[in-house]
Formats: sequence, structure tokens, C-alpha cells
Amino acid sequence: MTTNMVGIEIKDLHLSFGETEVLTGVNLTIEPGEFFSFLGPSGSGKSTLLRAVAGFGPTPKGQILIGGRDIVDLPPWKRNVGMVFQSYALWPHMSVRDNVAFGLKERKMPVSEIGPRVEAALDLVGLLSMAGRMPNQLSGGQQQRIALARTIVVEPQVLLLDEPLSNLDASLRVQMRRELLALQRKLGLTTIFVTHDQEEANTTSDRMAVLDGGVIQQVGSPQVLYDTPANLFVANFLGTANIIDGVVEKDGAAARFVTKTGDAIAVGDTTVNSGSIVLRPQNISIVAKDSANSISGTVMHREFLGSQIRYLVDAAGTEIVIDQSHVSGETWQDIGAEVSLNINSSAAVVLAS
Repeated sequence: MTTNMVGIEIKDLHLSFGETEVLTGVNLTIEPGEFFSFLGPSGSGKSTLLRAVAGFGPTPKGQILIGGRDIVDLPPWKRNVGMVFQSYALWPHMSVRDNVAFGLKERKMPVSEIGPRVEAALDLVGLLSMAGRMPNQLSGGQQQRIALARTIVVEPQVLLLDEPLSNLDASLRVQMRRELLALQRKLGLTTIFVTHDQEEANTTSDRMAVLDGGVIQQVGSPQVLYDTPANLFVANFLGTANIIDGVVEKDGAAARFVTKTGDAIAVGDTTVNSGSIVLRPQNISIVAKDSANSISGTVMHREFLGSQIRYLVDAAGTEIVIDQSHVSGETWQDIGAEVSLNINSSAAVVLAS
């Protein structure tokens, strides 16, 4: 079961429900064969954007091109995309085999071709032996695989996944996202995955778009978005971020970020004159008091997380989270201890507020 890989281009897309605009000026290019995620909080527009690609909901303004063909005015069944829903949407009165065959029968495919295609799809998801069972005889993970098989059996050009793992328990979600990615790689299907779960997006995506308020905030690989967020929303949404306000002082090519308490942190070249510095917990270490390139503070809380010790330090009213690797035998910082926080300057990001 193979498919020709196609790219997706979304150009100046606007979509409204009545007078409420929920997608604003979306421009996006998804490469052929890419596993791409739409990530954002509830109400950010990520599912609405996915459904616009699928053809569900009101017709947007702008263009959606799949393989160079504008599909924005086409009904869903003429777009050659396959969608897996959060609810699985299996027919409860049909066997696994009949559920998977349903789309092929609707397309009037010859019976002689349906059987082999269904068996191939079930074999891909590892459930050929359960072809005769009913959906209520399957676990949640197995139902999800059947929903995938039913989608890929029609050989869509694009696979759309609308939070397909959210109904599974935590351990099964980890297993299923690995299987999902392996299947996508095997098929070479251009795939869009909608999720609010950063971990799911980080572990599966080649690239992702972070949305908020119907606007794409940043596009890039998980590592790029985490290490170099474009704005404070992305910094806060992707993992834990320490955000400290201040100003930038420049001396030729050198620059330093000065906090409101007067602590100074060396930073790289930046066009920002005042704003916030973003510091990830693992890029801060607790060192001797009054060290250079550091922030002074008081240890307020400590948590043992196994591989890490997480400290909460009060720096003149700003709470800063620090993650330090746990090494057997090392002495922990005491609650109430006066400390200096050394900053990894190369990992610090200065953003306008």
C-alpha cells in the first residue's frame, strides 16, 4: 500500500463562524511526506484549521492546495484526504472487516479488490487476526488502529489526525504514538496531527505550528521552537520557562541583559532594547553566592524527581525554576539558602514583551 507524497500549501486563509473570525491570515507550507503538527491550547484554532483542510465547516477565504491543486471549494469526498477522529467513529453494528471495507464499498470498488485491500490495511496495523470481531470486543488502542486502517485503506493523499490519542490512558498513548509514527513513515503519507499535548507533538513531529487566537505564532522543528521561541506565548506554552523582565545594555558587539534588581546576564546579539529574557530550568545552575553572570535569590522549595532536583528560587519577587541533575551523594541546597543562579548565556533568549 503506497501513495505518491504531496505537499500542502495554505495561503492567506481566513475563516469565520458568523461574525467571529477564528482563523486569521494563515500561511503555511507542509512538505511532502512530512509529519506536521498543529499545537495549541483549547480555542486556538488548531482543530478548525484541520477541518478546513478536510472540508468540514464553513468554506474559508484563501487557498488550500494539495499537490498544487486548490481544494478550498471542493466537498470532503473529492479532496482525497483521510481523517481519523478523536472518537474513532466506528460503526458498532459492523465487524472490523466491514468497518475497514466501508469506504471502499462507498467508492463502488469491485468486490474482488476490496478483500485484498482490507487485509493489507489490517495487516499494516497488526489486527488482521481480529477481522471478524465487533468494535465492542476491542480495546481502545485496537479501536484506534481500526480507525487508522479504515482511513488508509482508501489510499488518501493526506492523513489528518484530530487528537486521535486523547481517549487512551497515558501508557497506551506513548505506545500508540510510536506506532502511529512508524506507520506514517512506512506509508510516506503527508500527515497533519492536531494535539494540545506538547510531548505528543515533540516526539512525533518533523515540524509543527503553534497557534493561539486563530493565528500561527511560530513554525519550526520541536527543538527550534523550544530553544528559540519567537514570542512569550510560544516560550510559555512549550515547556517550563522562566521569564524575567529587564533592559538590554549594549557596548559595541557585546550586550548584557540587566534585570530590575540590577543582576546582569551576558546575551548574544539582539535587536531588543527592553523586554524579557527566557531561561529554561536546565540552563540554570546553582553556584557560589555572588558569582558573575548570575542572579541572586533564596531557595523557597525543593522537589526530588528521581533523575533531577527541582528548586524554586525567589529572586526579588520573581520565582525561578531550576532543574539540576541528581547525582548520588551530592548535597542538596537547603530551604532558605541564599544562592546565585548561573545562567548559560548561549541558551538565553531575549524577547520583546
